[in-house]
Amino acid sequence: TPMKPYPLIFKPILKDKVWGGRALASLGKDLGDDESRTVGESWELVDLDATSTDGGGGGMARSVILNGEMRGMTIRDAMLAMGSNLMGAVRPSKQGGFPLLVKFLDARENLSVQVHPSPAFAAAHREAHLKTESWYIVRADPGAKIYKGVAPGYDAGSFAEAIKAGTVEDAMIAIDALPGAFHHLPSGTCHALGAGTVIAEIQMPSDTTFRVYDWGRTGRTLHIDEAVECIDYGACAGDASEPMREAGSRVLTENPHYRIVEHRLNGATRLKLHTDDARPGVVVVTSGGIELESDSRAFASMLLPAGSTALLPAALTDTSVRSRADATLLEVEVRGA
Repeated sequence: TPMKPYPLIFKPILKDKVWGGRALASLGKDLGDDESRTVGESWELVDLDATSTDGGGGGMARSVILNGEMRGMTIRDAMLAMGSNLMGAVRPSKQGGFPLLVKFLDARENLSVQVHPSPAFAAAHREAHLKTESWYIVRADPGAKIYKGVAPGYDAGSFAEAIKAGTVEDAMIAIDALPGAFHHLPSGTCHALGAGTVIAEIQMPSDTTFRVYDWGRTGRTLHIDEAVECIDYGACAGDASEPMREAGSRVLTENPHYRIVEHRLNGATRLKLHTDDARPGVVVVTSGGIELESDSRAFASMLLPAGSTALLPAALTDTSVRSRADATLLEVEVRGA
């Protein structure tokens, strides 16, 4: 018999990066005592058979469950043990994995300017995988920027010239990074996170990245020919929204891979979560703290502080969130890769 569903929480996988810092400690990540260690990413929910060695990955990355009777099992084990109780009607990724990747990123310095394969490039190169992603800005220093899309007037030829000349920054569209703002980046969008930003990233579970420009840092491979071929020239066509000022809920993006709803809770609030037994959900807490409760007592209530990520199996259709103080969370409906 398939295991009974309950919310799953996972051990974060921390990734050291040259551009990272120490800010993820404020989201509950244990960065250790070595202040010189720079952590750029916390992979909250991941199921990849192989990650790009060049992106600092290499080998398999698979989240391990921290709670309940499946503690110690991987997300892939849980998909087998729970079956449709976990996945509903959602198909795994082509590699048989969980079809969503959730991360927190701390960009103490600028990230490389990069692009993920456009649909046309992926269709022509079987080894290249699409990677549509979404950024929710958790924190940003005053004046911090993100780079999203190529400035008007550039095409493949003039953008390649800008790369050679080291003027890529002028060729990108820079946007002020505002805490609580949201940006959706379809595959093929040239992009970079700017220094001084902490974000939650929701994306397709792929790791094909072509790096265009690394701000003068040496030692990391660039993939200029592939990138120039992949880029959708012009402004990013994805959803974007300014920070929400008041408490409430809003849909941030709805695409074939996932749907993201932002909930801003004010003081003591109780909120019923989306209840679709055909799809799993993921809750990402970006500020404050919440309690996850079951209306039918299917599981004991769970405390999720800021920085927590919980996977709600599809069969768990009676879940509510309770907050005692202000809190912000993202509710993601998983739709498949």
